[in-house]
Amino acid sequence: MLSVSYHDTVNVLQGTIQKSRDQNAGPFDRFEWLDLLAKSGAEPLIAVAEDGNAKVALPLMRTTDRLEALTNWYNFTWRPLYSSDPKLLEAVAHGLRSQTHRIVMSPIPEEDGSASTIEAAFRAAGWNVLREHCDHNHVLDVKGRSFADYWAQRPGRMRTTLKRKAKKVDVELLTRFDANAWAEYEAVYENSWKPEEGDPDLLRAFAEQEGAAGRVRLAIGRHEGIAVAAQFWTVEDGIAYIHKLAHLEEHKALSAGTTLSAALFEHVMDTDKVQLIDFGTGNDPYKRDWMEEDRPRYRIDCLDPRQPKAWPALAKRIVTSLAPRSP
Repeated sequence: MLSVSYHDTVNVLQGTIQKSRDQNAGPFDRFEWLDLLAKSGAEPLIAVAEDGNAKVALPLMRTTDRLEALTNWYNFTWRPLYSSDPKLLEAVAHGLRSQTHRIVMSPIPEEDGSASTIEAAFRAAGWNVLREHCDHNHVLDVKGRSFADYWAQRPGRMRTTLKRKAKKVDVELLTRFDANAWAEYEAVYENSWKPEEGDPDLLRAFAEQEGAAGRVRLAIGRHEGIAVAAQFWTVEDGIAYIHKLAHLEEHKALSAGTTLSAALFEHVMDTDKVQLIDFGTGNDPYKRDWMEEDRPRYRIDCLDPRQPKAWPALAKRIVTSLAPRSP
């Protein structure tokens, strides 16, 4: 018998990871990640539909005037948990009309069909749905290559830079969480060109969790004993995830970031034997030098036309859709 329920705690998802997916689940599909988000101040609303042994869960959160995907700026993806069963997703979408007039979900992948399935389910449930491309996800399909084979295919300027600069940077690559190395990472990030970190305490807690599970790959680049660059990756189920990287701008001439990236690419390809390297979200030009595929990420914005609170946003959406487009 099909049932839909709502929960204000992520504990209902304890132990969750999408083992049933054709594609391997990643760190952002896991209960432990969602629990960190809840502990950092998010107000969860977990919508669950069940029919016998079949189950779908949408991890959402309440904001001032709507529901949104339970994410923060560290997320590479967001998608349904357990499965993407269209019937169950449609049941969830129907039921959510009792919880809000608007739901905004992102960043949703399409390579596993998540974006199309969510869009179709909410349309079938009577929501007015706007799907937009919102971000980029650059990845490398290793295709069985060794690092040497891969590196030989990189742009000549990258190979020349590494050859000239690598000896100036000492690389320490750790496969566990180390408090001293993490402090160096935080110091580099704090003084780098990067924008202010969203929630450094959450990221550290995540790194500690991943380290305890043996998934951390943390690299520190030092010049004359001083940390000048740092990168935080994780590896699981044949995929390497590049979470954060930073370097000190005053030492930019050392190209320490290139040296660290090359060391980590070599490690995950030749030692970890990953099949995919995921550079997260963002369309920074340098990512195209390292990666070979750009996958879209989508935002799905759903309005319930039955509810007056949705009408102003719905009217704006209609006007925008009727406006002439530039040639």
